[in-house]
Amino acid sequence: MYRAIEERVRAAIGAHIEKAYGQAVSVGVERPPKLAMGELATPVCFELAKRLKRAPRLIAQEIAGSIGAIEGVARVEVAGGGYLNLYLDRASFFRSVAEAGGLEAAKAAPDAPKVIVEHTNINPNKAAHIGHLRNAALGDTFVRLLRHSGRRVEVQNYIDNTGVQVADVVVGYQHLEKKSPAEVQALAAEPQFDYLCWDLYARVTQWFEEEKTRLAFRTETLKAIEEGRGTAAEIAVVVGEAIVRCHLRTMERLGVEYDVLPRESEILHLKFWEHAFGMLKEKGAIQLAASGKNAGCWIMPLGESDAAADEDPNAAKIIVRSDGTVTYVGKDIAYQLWKFGLLGLDFRYARFSKRRDGGDVWASTSGAGEPDAPQFGHGSEVYNVIDSRQAYLQHVVVAGLRALGHQEQANHSTHFSYEMVALSPRAAQEMGYTLSPDEERRAYVEMSGRRGLGVKADDLIDELEEATSAEVAERHPQLTAEEQERIAHAIAIGALRYFLLKFTRNSLISFDFKDALSFEGETGPYCQYAVVRARNIVRKVEEQGGRAPGTIPAAGEWLAAPGGDDLWELVLLAGSLGSAVTGAVGAQEPAILAKYAFQLAQAFNNFYHKHHILSEEDAGKRAFLLLLVQAVEKQLVTALDLLGIEAPERM
Repeated sequence: MYRAIEERVRAAIGAHIEKAYGQAVSVGVERPPKLAMGELATPVCFELAKRLKRAPRLIAQEIAGSIGAIEGVARVEVAGGGYLNLYLDRASFFRSVAEAGGLEAAKAAPDAPKVIVEHTNINPNKAAHIGHLRNAALGDTFVRLLRHSGRRVEVQNYIDNTGVQVADVVVGYQHLEKKSPAEVQALAAEPQFDYLCWDLYARVTQWFEEEKTRLAFRTETLKAIEEGRGTAAEIAVVVGEAIVRCHLRTMERLGVEYDVLPRESEILHLKFWEHAFGMLKEKGAIQLAASGKNAGCWIMPLGESDAAADEDPNAAKIIVRSDGTVTYVGKDIAYQLWKFGLLGLDFRYARFSKRRDGGDVWASTSGAGEPDAPQFGHGSEVYNVIDSRQAYLQHVVVAGLRALGHQEQANHSTHFSYEMVALSPRAAQEMGYTLSPDEERRAYVEMSGRRGLGVKADDLIDELEEATSAEVAERHPQLTAEEQERIAHAIAIGALRYFLLKFTRNSLISFDFKDALSFEGETGPYCQYAVVRARNIVRKVEEQGGRAPGTIPAAGEWLAAPGGDDLWELVLLAGSLGSAVTGAVGAQEPAILAKYAFQLAQAFNNFYHKHHILSEEDAGKRAFLLLLVQAVEKQLVTALDLLGIEAPERM
């Protein structure tokens, strides 16, 4: 509603200025800091004044007196040195909010340009941790926002099943555990195989540190995995597939799902990399280093300004190591080319698992593939959700596209970056980790998979559900155990997802159990409880034999300033979900929507304590308040759904 009026105001003022002054201008609008100044304001007269060499206030007075009616706007006034302040028609706005209910999602045309969002991307060598959950929650929420905005989106979860981390676990099973592929396969059938690998990965790291010559095992194993030969490759296949299934189960608990799992093994085995390597050599985008510490490596020459962006630019721009193995960034260039349909090759696909909606999750395969597989890739835009520490490598990938002449695709390659999740010293100590005196004094302790230092995702979700279950059982003993469990799960995931999303992407999260488990203040459960309160009001009205009116009452008398300002603030906020969604998509910042949801919940709770609908004697006002409650509930449910948070019926 608010966003629609914004667009209407921009168009009307822009058209009026062009007609009256012969000037084409971009009309920016903003929300004034106080209701007394209106609901919209534009500084456009200041820009126009520069062009016309006239006082901006005089121009503003002319426009205010001559622009005529704008649908949804009650009046236009001049403020300050030349602002145009616009006051909305409050009754009309409320009618629109009440009629619309929740914000309708736009529908993407089947042939609309495709947006590819790649997120999660956990190395399949150990259990997922809290840092991985931030990636998944950000990526999944951005996908929901894009789809709600009418974009056709494909969700990819890249599986690096031939990398160093997998190689280290394979070394562990071969040289520490002395396991055969069959024995590893038996272990992989255990429900917490990812936890076993978590511990083994930390042990292997320690084993390497005790004797540096043992690193030769890593190099040999990595090459064997990349070439798909021998026992090491067999174990890697078992480990990679089993851990991915563990990760998918973890992410399903969080409400995160995917369309396709492109695997690094196929980038190598289907010759994606060889093809991309040839393209890069042919264009002169990479060159063989003949001397220096990079001798024998294929590197991508980059400008000084690019190199300065990284602490170790020489390592970052290596595409192929001197031993012939391909770096992550090299394979990712091939992958990025495929995403845009520029490689000239395609994966073959097989069904890997099922989503909750019954749809298929597909994975790339070195086999024949299934003939009815959808077409993946061929995106017009690509968002790679990867933490900010990978910024330079992502820059190299884009530089590779540019070097191959794909400027448009490079311009539409976005690194959707975010800061890492660390542990508060208290959280690390609660988990039993011994910290040095220096670490105890720090604001946070960085997680490390190699040290085994981190909060496993499933452990965190289990703890959240356990903390919630007892409260739900106490409040609702009449419910079945299954119903109590479902509510507890919804609250736990609401708490976790909101905690991960409320921080802006460039904010480092210092994870603390006490903060994450809190249900007070700016939290997911606070927002969920506002929905429950709204539903309880409607239910009690219906129990008393009442219902929402069939026609929307004229609300002008209850919304009129100044007495109705508190109600108007809630109406205005309820009608501003579209602006929040647009802002979150435009800024690529889900925290904008999270903040909106909290503000709406907070405003509703204030309303709840001040206005007693069930005891309101004025039938007209009672009907108006009930419609407002229903409108807030629908908007808040929609906002939470876009955040991946379910609004339970009870709490």
